[in-house]
Amino acid sequence: MSHATAKINNSTIADAQKWEVVEGNIYFPPSSVDSSYISKSDTTTWCPWKGTAHYYNIKVDGNELKDAAWYYPEPKEKAENIRDHVAFDKATAEITSE
Repeated sequence: MSHATAKINNSTIADAQKWEVVEGNIYFPPSSVDSSYISKSDTTTWCPWKGTAHYYNIKVDGNELKDAAWYYPEPKEKAENIRDHVAFDKATAEITSE
């Protein structure tokens, strides 16, 4: 069975049996993300084919990592498969899949 995780400092932020991969990033379903670690950021960025990305800050062991994850609440049609799914900054989180 497939399995993907996102960890920061050995804390599991996301754990999923199903996920989407877009542009080399694993997008975790919202239900697989431990919301106790994340808080919404005011940051947004724009992708021409996916739409507007919104960001989360992640707090682990008392340290807040600003804009360390993102999601598309209203993606463009071609990116509908990642609606509300969360991707993590690879420089911040250890992402594994098997």
